Amino acid sequence: MSRPAPAVESAALAVLLLLGTACGSRLPESDFENRSTPTGQGGTAPIRVGIITSATSPIGGSTFTGPRDGAKAYFDRLNSRGGIDGRRVELRLCDDGGSGVGNNECVHKLVDEDQVVALVATTALDYAGASRVSHARVPDIGGQPIGPAYDTYPHLYGIYGSLAPRDGEVGWGGKLYGGTEVYRYFKREQGARTAAVVSYNQSASAAYARLVTQGLKAEGYKVVTEQVDFALPNFRAAAADLKEQGADLVFDAIDTHGNAQLCKAMDDVGAKVIAKVTNVQNWTSTVPTDYKDSPRCRNVLWATGASRNYEDTSDAAVREFRDGTKGLKEHSQWQLEGWAAAMWFSDAAKSCGRAGVTRACVDGFMNHGEPYAAGGLLIPVPYERLAEPPKSRRACLSVARWQDGRGWVSQGNMNTNCFDVPQLSYRP
Repeated sequence: MSRPAPAVESAALAVLLLLGTACGSRLPESDFENRSTPTGQGGTAPIRVGIITSATSPIGGSTFTGPRDGAKAYFDRLNSRGGIDGRRVELRLCDDGGSGVGNNECVHKLVDEDQVVALVATTALDYAGASRVSHARVPDIGGQPIGPAYDTYPHLYGIYGSLAPRDGEVGWGGKLYGGTEVYRYFKREQGARTAAVVSYNQSASAAYARLVTQGLKAEGYKVVTEQVDFALPNFRAAAADLKEQGADLVFDAIDTHGNAQLCKAMDDVGAKVIAKVTNVQNWTSTVPTDYKDSPRCRNVLWATGASRNYEDTSDAAVREFRDGTKGLKEHSQWQLEGWAAAMWFSDAAKSCGRAGVTRACVDGFMNHGEPYAAGGLLIPVPYERLAEPPKSRRACLSVARWQDGRGWVSQGNMNTNCFDVPQLSYRP
C-alpha cells in the first residue's frame, strides 16, 4: 500500500536542522571524469548525473552525506557491471555548503554548465535553487524533503512521494498534510497511552512540538509537554517529570546532542518507557557512540520511516545494498535511501531505450503514475496531483528498535504495518 510523504518526520528534520544552523558558505564542488560529454548523446557516451549535498554545512560534516554516499555506491556498482545499456553513469558532485547562495551556484553549475540529465539524492539544507531546477525541467529524483520543495514544484520527486498539486505553491494553499500512523502504531501495537513531547523554548522547536502534540491528541493520547531552555537546558528536570507523569513514549523536537543528554537524564532518574522515538535521520550504526552514556534509554530507541531497515539482511535487496556499501565506515538508513534513489534514476534511464537518455524521457518515466518500490527497499512511493488534500489515507511505516548486540531490529513488515489515519494540516 502506498504511503504519502511522511510529513511529520520531514518537519522534524527541518526543525532539528534549524536549531543549529547559521549561514553557511559553499566550498568547491568535487567533479568526476571529464566535462566533454554532451547530455543525451547516444552510443556509448557516459550519462551525466548530478548530486547536490550540503556536505560542509554548519550542522556538521556527516549530517547530509548519507544519501550521496549511498547513491554513489549504487552507481559505482552499476558501472562495474556495464552501466546502463553499455553506458557509464558519470557523477558530478556539488557541495552547496548549506547556504541558499551555494545551492543556486550548484544548480547553475550542474544544470546549466554540466547539462546533467538528472539530479539524484539531493540533500540540501536550503534548496534555494529548486525553482530553477523545475523551470529547466530537470528531473530531481529521490531527494530528501528537508524543506517543502518536493511538495511545491513539478519535475521534483522526493524519496517519499507527494500527493500535492506541485504547481509552484506549497502543498494546498500553503499547507502540507501528514498522517498519524506513527502514533497509531505505538498505541495499537505497543499499548502506549501517555506520550511526552520534549522541546526547546525556541520558535521552530516549539512549533514542531505543537504539531506532534496535535497528532498524538488526535490518536487519543494523554500528552505531557516538557520545554527546556535552549541555552541552559535542564534535561534532568524534564526526565523526572515525564517519569512522574508515567509517560510510555517520548517524542522530541530537539537536536541530536540534546537527545543524547535527554537519554542520559532519563537513565539517571530511572525513567522507564516503551519507546524513545526518533526519526530516519538518526537511524544509523553510530547509536552505541551517540548514546554511550545511556544504555537503558539506548535500548528503547525506536525509529520509524518509509524504507526497509538497512540491517534486514534477510532481504535480497538489502543484502545487495550492504555488499555495495561494505567499504563505508558507518551505515545508515539515509544511505539506503540514496541507493534507492540511484536505482530509481537507473530504472528511468533504462526505460528510454533507443530513443536515448534525455531529461524528458526520464521525467516521463517519473510521471507514469505507478508507485515505485526500488525492488522492495521503499514502501511504494506515490506521485499524484490531488486537487484537494485527503482527509484520511491508508499509510504504512517501517519500524525498527535498537538492541545492543543486534543493532536495529525490524518490527513487523513495513508493507503490512498499515493504518487508516486522518491527515492533519500544518504550515512548513
